[in-house]
This record gives sequence, C-alpha cells and structure tokens, in this order.
Amino acid sequence: MSTPSPIRIAAVLSTEHRGRLMAQAHEVNFPENARIFDEGNRAESFWIVRSGTVTLEVPVAGRRPAQVENLGPGELVGWSWLFPPYVWQLGAEAMTPVRAYEFDAAAVRMLMDADPAFGSAVGHWVGRVLAMRLQQTRTRLLDLYAPRLGATG
Repeated sequence: MSTPSPIRIAAVLSTEHRGRLMAQAHEVNFPENARIFDEGNRAESFWIVRSGTVTLEVPVAGRRPAQVENLGPGELVGWSWLFPPYVWQLGAEAMTPVRAYEFDAAAVRMLMDADPAFGSAVGHWVGRVLAMRLQQTRTRLLDLYAPRLGATG
C-alpha cells in the first residue's frame, strides 16, 4: 500500500514546468489525524507532500472508510481539482504530522489555460496520478471486500 511512487513531481515534470508550478505554492502544516479533505466537498486546493504521510480513503457504506493508499514526500494529494465539477472523490487524512506545499486550484488551472505546454504537462502528470490511484484503489478494495478464495461458509 505504500510503495515508492513513480509519479512524484520531480520524476514527471520538467525543471521549467516544476518551477512554474512551485512558484504558486505556499507552505502549510497539518497535525497528525487532521482531515485534509472529505469526499463530496469542493476541491479548491491541492498539495504536494514535503514530509509526513497522508492516507487516502474511500467511504464504504455501513463501514469505516477503507484506507486505499499512503502518500509521502513529493507526491500529489488530490486530483479532483482539475476535473469539473471540482468535487473530492476520496477523503484524505494526515497520518503523521505533514508539511506540504498548497496550491490554489483555480489559479493553477488559469496558468494551464494560458500556457498550453505547461497545461499539457500538468494535465498529463495529474492523469498519470489518477490512473495509478484508481488501480490502487481497485486493488485495495478487492483485497478488503472480495470473497476469499477457498473460504467455506
């Protein structure tokens, strides 16, 4: 559930595009167990983890939310900010004290629209993150809730 990510910002965005994005960042801190966002709320910001661990979770009817992934330094927290209707599809919580860079989603979307090369690079990065997160969520939910092979009733 917490293997190193091949989609960290430094591995995906060029120095130029990373610099343009990071120029929009401001530093924030979340204490351990702080809710960063909840499914269904407006996605108006996103974060890149500097230190600490953020857990992504998916609500499950009648049960506690299922933890689907742990994110660490250099990883993107949140992708719903890029796609209308800009509403969180998962929840996120700081599992340890977290230091992060925070970005205003609307400002970054405006930069993406103004510079097609930058917009394409950021869009492809977020798309890669989204694809990986969907696969990891699917795998984790199958691990948690699929009938066990060979189990008898």
